[in-house]
Amino acid sequence: MLHAIQWDPSVGIELGFITLRYYSLMFLIAFGSGFYITKKIYKNESIPEEKLDSLFMYVVIGTLLGARLGHVIFYQAELFTQDPLSVFLPFSFVPEFEFTGFQGLASHGATIGIFISAYLYSKKILKKHVFWILDRIVLPVSFGAIFVRIGNFMNSEIIGKPTNSDFGVVFVQLGEDFARHPSQLYESACYAILFVLLSVLYWKTNIRKKLGMLFGLFFVILWIIRFVVEYSKEPQVAERADWLFNTGQLLSIPFIIIGLGVMYWSKKNAQKQVDQA
Repeated sequence: MLHAIQWDPSVGIELGFITLRYYSLMFLIAFGSGFYITKKIYKNESIPEEKLDSLFMYVVIGTLLGARLGHVIFYQAELFTQDPLSVFLPFSFVPEFEFTGFQGLASHGATIGIFISAYLYSKKILKKHVFWILDRIVLPVSFGAIFVRIGNFMNSEIIGKPTNSDFGVVFVQLGEDFARHPSQLYESACYAILFVLLSVLYWKTNIRKKLGMLFGLFFVILWIIRFVVEYSKEPQVAERADWLFNTGQLLSIPFIIIGLGVMYWSKKNAQKQVDQA
């Protein structure tokens, strides 16, 4: 395979007493960059910086808890009965005790977790409408998603379908000798474009003043990206051959509809404010 990339990375960076796994490193970059981006936004909006620390805590907990529960509920529900402790702990207890790290995180669950966290934060700390904070955290979320998918690529997980050609990526750690689509990188690149678009709209236009519009737009584009990229992915769970869409696509459709609904609400609300002025 002259043109295929032979992908066989190490599990992480050896630090002597511990190995920093690449997947964990990507999450650290995602959260760290998110903090920095949000700090700039808060400064631009004249929001006291001390309120940023609370947001960081809310979002980190909401993201990880939602992502883990989402994965188990949507893709691995048997863990609730077969190995319930592994749902929340970085260990597997069945069939034997093993350190696994926090593996199995679903973006759909993370989205729900972030929304709940943002709602609680807006009510308890920020004292603003929930869409005010959602319109702004879409920037760090879209940027962080770039690195989460790179982490999946480093882990040789959420792999793409075979390319049936000499082009693509051979995931050596899976014991394969044929090329697959690097779907993780396709998705990561799309999120990078989404981040640039949202950044331009936030910093260069007045769309941020239309409550919910940025969030709705983010939701629509994000889940369309996920829906389309799913065509190049191997299903994460066994799918029926006669299904038109896989589980990831079916879960994305309601989110796209919600995004369109939020954009409609935002436009209608903005018009109402103009009429009342």
